[in-house]
Amino acid sequence: MGSKHVNIPIFIPHLGCPNNCVFCNQHTISGHGEFELVRARREIDEALSTIGEGVPTEIAFFGGSFTGIERELMIALLELAEEYVRAGRVSEIRLSTRPDYIDSEILSILSRYSVKTVELGLQSLDDGVLSASHRGHDRLCALEACRAVKEAGFSLIGQMMIGLPLSDADKEIATAELICKAGADGARVYPTVVFADTELACMMERGEYQPLLLDDAVERTKNVLAVFDRYGVPCIRVGLCASENLSDASVAIAGANHVAIGEMAMSALYLDRISAELDRLAIRGGGVKIYVARGATSKAVGQKKINKVKICEKYGLEWVKVLEKNEIIGYNILVEHFADRQY
Repeated sequence: MGSKHVNIPIFIPHLGCPNNCVFCNQHTISGHGEFELVRARREIDEALSTIGEGVPTEIAFFGGSFTGIERELMIALLELAEEYVRAGRVSEIRLSTRPDYIDSEILSILSRYSVKTVELGLQSLDDGVLSASHRGHDRLCALEACRAVKEAGFSLIGQMMIGLPLSDADKEIATAELICKAGADGARVYPTVVFADTELACMMERGEYQPLLLDDAVERTKNVLAVFDRYGVPCIRVGLCASENLSDASVAIAGANHVAIGEMAMSALYLDRISAELDRLAIRGGGVKIYVARGATSKAVGQKKINKVKICEKYGLEWVKVLEKNEIIGYNILVEHFADRQY
């Protein structure tokens, strides 16, 4: 993997976005209700003071629809970030925006700066779900934005949500597949959290929306992780970033807002993969060594070693060892079976 890559997130509040998606309370998510250029510079300088020399670093404009904000402010922010690139203090710029705020003019502006990655908040690629969520655009618009971003030479990250109104497991799998087929270089997956003061909270109170229980959210997230793995598209995050603001029960009032939901979904996918391989090899009794990708041991073992416990019970195993191999990628595994206690 090489050196750890560091993002310096600059959160742009709900500026320039006239839309009111049912799930969105952008002031809550970004933690800021207004924006000042001087604050962005201060946040970048403070972050850089904590980052070691030679660590690949990028400035990331998150939290709003960056390309939908007032044009003068957007360019001022890009100029600010470019100062740090020219000085050699950061290597590139990343931003997140909506599909309907991508066009040739915007992409032309972005191309004048050191923007490498554009993250699109796709959320779903099902027209019924988009409509029920009041996204303000359709699937065709989203796919056209993906195409335009890729054709302009940027890396594309597709963001999607689990458990939106009218969504189901099949629609989410289809969305993940379309994101991959659109050429995404990575993905983020966000199980839906119901925030106070949103239309989704009102829908829940009226009985029009049922938030996902944690187990269901883990299962459905696991399904889309399997799709991204099959296409070789890395999922760079599952779930909202942990912060006191988002974990407060008065702010996040319902939904699968567990700090470890990503780890739980990844562990569930590993359990599926391990079980399928043990079934294929018709393994019963003895012990197994399971080889996984570098850094994946904790996910394969599961929280509180739950995966180990489950496969020992199911396959009558006396022991399980999980080891890492450099040459294994994604959620691939290798299994060695030992009929006796020797290993």
